Amino acid sequence: MLEGYGKLTKISGAKALVDVLYKNDVRVIFGYPGGVVLPLYDELYDSSIRHILVRHEQGAAHAADGYAKATGKVGVCLATSGPGATNLVTGIASAYMDSVPVLAITGQVRTNLIGNDAFQEADITGITMPVTKHNYLLSDVEQIVPTVNEALYIARTGRPGPVLIDIPTDLFVAEVEFKYTDRVELRGYRPTMKGHSMQIKRAKDAIAKSERPVIVAGGGVIASDGCDELRAFAEKIDAPVTTTLMGLGAFPETHELSLGMPGMHGTKYANYAITESDLLVAIGMRFDDRVTGNIEKFAPNAKVIHIDIDPAEIGKNVGVDIPIVGDAKHILGKLLSCMEARTGADWHKRISEWKHEHPLTYGKDDGKLRPQYIIEQVYDACPDAIITTDVGQNQMWAAQFFKYTRPRTYISSGGLGVMGYGLPAAIGAKVGCPDNMVFDIAGDGSLLMLCHELATAVENDIAVKVILLNNRYLGMVRQWQQLFYDRRYSHTDLESRTDFVKLAEAFGASAVRVTDVKEVRPAIEQAMNTDGVYLIDFQVEREENVSPMVPVGASINQIMDV
Repeated sequence: MLEGYGKLTKISGAKALVDVLYKNDVRVIFGYPGGVVLPLYDELYDSSIRHILVRHEQGAAHAADGYAKATGKVGVCLATSGPGATNLVTGIASAYMDSVPVLAITGQVRTNLIGNDAFQEADITGITMPVTKHNYLLSDVEQIVPTVNEALYIARTGRPGPVLIDIPTDLFVAEVEFKYTDRVELRGYRPTMKGHSMQIKRAKDAIAKSERPVIVAGGGVIASDGCDELRAFAEKIDAPVTTTLMGLGAFPETHELSLGMPGMHGTKYANYAITESDLLVAIGMRFDDRVTGNIEKFAPNAKVIHIDIDPAEIGKNVGVDIPIVGDAKHILGKLLSCMEARTGADWHKRISEWKHEHPLTYGKDDGKLRPQYIIEQVYDACPDAIITTDVGQNQMWAAQFFKYTRPRTYISSGGLGVMGYGLPAAIGAKVGCPDNMVFDIAGDGSLLMLCHELATAVENDIAVKVILLNNRYLGMVRQWQQLFYDRRYSHTDLESRTDFVKLAEAFGASAVRVTDVKEVRPAIEQAMNTDGVYLIDFQVEREENVSPMVPVGASINQIMDV
């Protein structure tokens, strides 16, 4: 029972919601008010929960996503009914694709009006059913407390994911006796944590016999807090490790066993290693098409061990020889305890040759302002920073040229690939990790999508730093048009020129424009040493491409230099 409540004390549904969130360690909500959630906002007025007013509901969902990815806690967002709720959908879908624990709370019209096309009514549970792990439409005030407990438990356990609770406005004002328990019992929901012992033994035997093993680690390793176990496992079996976009930071990229990222814009040596491997140990990853390329030609000589907490992912895209359902941290611990140390000198010699012959590179020392150099300078200036990105070229350059050594430091919209994600995600990450330097590596097209969240950052004193790679193009789309559409740049040229310095200053942020390569490092250090929000508008080479690149439909060892 919450302190201060008598045994028979009744409170409003709105207060019960705020109190149960607080009891579940929710300390921040990203939201935007509206008519049907006014009773809830009235309770938030005096609450100990920090509410951050975004400028668009999509920003609230992405901020909750960034907060969750940076902290490992459930991120919470809040919106009103109708358009407020539907504006959350893109952010919810992104969290679903990336397995991020987010709780979305939406207001709904009164229970007696549901289904009558009332003002600002939308069937948000129906709309979000395909992109939530679970969702609820409440019909009784008594459901608020147990539903919030359930929703938070579902969001963070097993394979994490977003959960939505839709609450009719009359339930906010109805009275209920507050009864709190942290016990959650859900029939039929029992995520498998421990891998089957026989399958673990089969994996151990396959690893022991392997001569060219490769570990492919994904975001599931980070979600399970299994990064220490991953490193110890890789070192014990002496196997190289490639980390997917969502897995960046799960294994330190400064480690000699690191292969960097695989796939369409991955390192050549990661792709060559996968192609020539005789055993893939895939952990907490889903064999996305951007990783595998042509599936029929993916790792043609390899047996596949697939460890994942979601049985639906195993065998979905790539055939698996040894499936192990369970938590990555737990299963890696079991493998560590039963594996004998092994070495693979010949395999490492071959990989070292690939690394020497095919390093990640770009046109250096020509005096041109290139985005890859900027990201290298961000890394040199602040190697422990949290990096968020938009989608496209900026996302890939940030993945390639910043060396991630710790989990939860690369935050991006991977599966859905949302333009505009980076800035609100940076806000969420900075709120969750206030002592960390947070850089948003942004593209000019993406930044314009949700640039108004600069106001959110400024007015809430959330000191994110925006590294704008401004090529005045929709860069990745332009790159494809160059390579596959004979340079017919149909509606991708943004040369009309938005003045991003003036835009940032209009929102109250500090900003500077950089056009000379000699100004890069001083500008980054100035941003780091300046309090508050800071934007650097880097006027980079307009037709710089992300390289290497595997064309769609090709195998991952058929790599273009572009």
